Amino acid sequence: MADEFAITSLRGGATGAILSADLDTKTRLAQETATRWFERRLSLRSPLDPPLPDRPGRPAKPELVPPKAVAKRSLHTQQGRIALLHSIAHIELNAVDLALDIVARFATEPVPNSFFDGWMQVAFEEAKHFRMVRARLNDMRADYGDMPAHDGLWQAAHSTRNDLTARLAVVPLILEARGLDVTPSLQAKMRETGDLESAAVLDVIYNDEKGHVAIGAKWFRFLCARERKDPAATFQQLVRANFRGSLKAPFNDVARAEAGLTPSFYRSLTSTSNG
Repeated sequence: MADEFAITSLRGGATGAILSADLDTKTRLAQETATRWFERRLSLRSPLDPPLPDRPGRPAKPELVPPKAVAKRSLHTQQGRIALLHSIAHIELNAVDLALDIVARFATEPVPNSFFDGWMQVAFEEAKHFRMVRARLNDMRADYGDMPAHDGLWQAAHSTRNDLTARLAVVPLILEARGLDVTPSLQAKMRETGDLESAAVLDVIYNDEKGHVAIGAKWFRFLCARERKDPAATFQQLVRANFRGSLKAPFNDVARAEAGLTPSFYRSLTSTSNG
């Protein structure tokens, strides 16, 4: 198990967390690296940093399958709620690695240190979310890895590995923004079934995710302004080039707008698909 002295820099700590296949170690390293960076106890980069992997470290389970092979179950059953929480745990775990990857992969980009502050805050909170959801699964006598999961989130990261603006368009402004659309109805369904504990976990995730989308929108607009590009038009162009699938309504326009993602960005993409 890596210890804090193995964290040679922000990029090194982020990469070490991505590499870890032990999920307790991964989330601990993510939060430890974030804390040390916030305290300004780390440099941004070091010659000792390990190389960034093509894929994050993962345990043997869950089995990864195509998205359509992940079964959908009714939330009115205990097993259905476990299945939903398992899928959310998988999303949050990927979100930890995605936040760390944007820091480590783009550590040589000409951006202010506050860019890395924002994404390490995201990484810290996504690690918190994963632990909360996993603890709730444990309360229900289940665990992460008990069910198959899909690999679409990391594929989206891989497709934007060479373009920071495209990464911001696809990960926070599509994938995370989708959470703002679907989470309120899931919270309501959990409450209807009497599962107030799971609803409370979703409340924490939902409120934090608004901030994550806002960080993505802030830095997407920053990069567009620097290149004198129209943000909405650039977003649409990048999504068509890098995102497989279409954007599906309904949208939580209010939460999206609060995060800086106005309808001019995404409304024209609702029927777009490039495969």
